Amino acid sequence: MDMKELLYEGKAKELYETDDPDTLWVKYKNQATAGNGAKKETIEGKGKLNNQITSLLFEKLKEKGIPSHFIKQLSETEQLIQKVEMFPLEVVVRNVAAGSFSRRLGVEEGKELSFPVLEFYLKKDELNDPIINEDHVKELALAAEGEVVKIKNQALEINQVLLKLFKEMNIRLVDFKLEFGKTSDGSIVLADEISPDTCRLWDLDTNDRLDKDVFRKDLGDIIPLYQEVLTRLNQL
Repeated sequence: MDMKELLYEGKAKELYETDDPDTLWVKYKNQATAGNGAKKETIEGKGKLNNQITSLLFEKLKEKGIPSHFIKQLSETEQLIQKVEMFPLEVVVRNVAAGSFSRRLGVEEGKELSFPVLEFYLKKDELNDPIINEDHVKELALAAEGEVVKIKNQALEINQVLLKLFKEMNIRLVDFKLEFGKTSDGSIVLADEISPDTCRLWDLDTNDRLDKDVFRKDLGDIIPLYQEVLTRLNQL
């Protein structure tokens, strides 16, 4: 299979056409961003770590019967994915209070939540991806009511699998962001990526951060942290 024209370039990835109209070629970039792109930096090695972590996690989810657009990893920085129609939604699942949840609601960071809290955000850079509810999703025709139910159920199922998986890696899955897409036959599948860019991951013993918060807050170099996540994942 050959890579053809560039279709889309985002903050972290480039998507290319292939000679199969239902398959896209993904290249992970070394760009790190925070604050909806307000902070931006090229960090050598970031792309290959996120690609490898995402590929392994999607394989683990596939073993548990969770469908995604992931087909296979091609190289350290590239993978093949199924072409899907993306829902303009970010789905955030929270197991522990942190980040904007703590700031908005005055809940102490690190407090274990009594159940996984699911939030929707509108994917729109110019609006800074605002938090929305299911009525907003319906009014803006972002997804049909039945699709919202399927997305929520899949997100919570993914959470249960990842909670167990990360615990085996001695990592606390604080919260994470998911995106979903619709295949040509109407099936809803997990899409985008799952990596330290899209998750809050804390070491279970020390509470040390192993994710992009270290970049957001200028706390140090993220590469050794992402490498640690990949190393632990490979050891499973």
